[in-house]
Amino acid sequence: MTVLASDGAALAARSTRAWETDIVATIGGTPLVALDRLFPPERFQVYAKCERFNPGGSIKDRAAKSMIEHAIRTGKLVPGVSTVVESSSGNLGIALAQLCNFYRLNLICVVDPRTTAQNAAIMRAYGARVEVVERDPATGEFLPARINRVRALLESVPDAYWPNQYANEYNARAHHSTMREICEALPGGPDYLFLAAGTCGTLRGCAEFIRDNGLDTRVVAVDAVGSVIFGPPEPWERSHRRTIPGHGAAVVPPLLQPGLADRVLKVTDFDCVRGCRQLLAQESILAGGSSGAVMAALLSSSSWIEPGATCVAVLPDGGDRYLDTIYSDQWVEAHFQHLEHPQSHDDQERSAS
Repeated sequence: MTVLASDGAALAARSTRAWETDIVATIGGTPLVALDRLFPPERFQVYAKCERFNPGGSIKDRAAKSMIEHAIRTGKLVPGVSTVVESSSGNLGIALAQLCNFYRLNLICVVDPRTTAQNAAIMRAYGARVEVVERDPATGEFLPARINRVRALLESVPDAYWPNQYANEYNARAHHSTMREICEALPGGPDYLFLAAGTCGTLRGCAEFIRDNGLDTRVVAVDAVGSVIFGPPEPWERSHRRTIPGHGAAVVPPLLQPGLADRVLKVTDFDCVRGCRQLLAQESILAGGSSGAVMAALLSSSSWIEPGATCVAVLPDGGDRYLDTIYSDQWVEAHFQHLEHPQSHDDQERSAS
């Protein structure tokens, strides 16, 4: 397996002074790994940006660090006094729990039943208070219910602060470093960058870096069937209920801007499962649900990616927190036996708005 360091000199320097870094300083600098078994390089080259190697286990470490440290610098958060209140499907909650524990901040994380018991337990281990909400009765979705609970907590908890990952520009700014690391490993940047949309923090941050540096990289945003991020779902999508945390969204994130993506691909939850399992079987990479979505999108794109192109897939997290869901045959059979539409939608796409 080929691994490209995001910045060889920087990583060498880090290793020589490892004794003086704290855990927060280790966020970023994740490896770029060639996926030559899934994607034979004689056709086109694919590398995976493996964000599971952040200390909190996901790409959300970058966003949490950026948002929390900016809030501390600007006086919105006071260590030892303030309480962070945020909505999360899992990974950001863990990242915030780690950062809040480090900076001596309280944390209340509002989640929903799709958040795994393991993720909630990790948050609590860091000292977070975890609240679980049910579906919003008006929309049938979890995200509006989580946001409503966050707003109620802001009114009742003293010295409470909401980073609001869905609208906070420091979520997006965190990913300037993600794209910078990719370009340090692949000078000039890849031809294509595949990433999951979600809160649109990664999408916006990487797209801004590409624009500001005049790169030719084309951005492929991967969204969920039934998600509203890039427009109302098509009629055939409306019966699809999303079960994988962090895959798609029921509300358009304020971080989204027109033109961030050159192409949008939508995949089903079952495609996520299949993508995860193919990645594990072929590359021995245990990845999470959003990573499976990115893999599914790449696997469906071989017909239009030109020969000789270089692609980077951003894999947001690892799969160790999905052992009871994505990697459980019983869970998959229970959730997807009757949910797949007879038509394959791996390559359903929309022009980016």
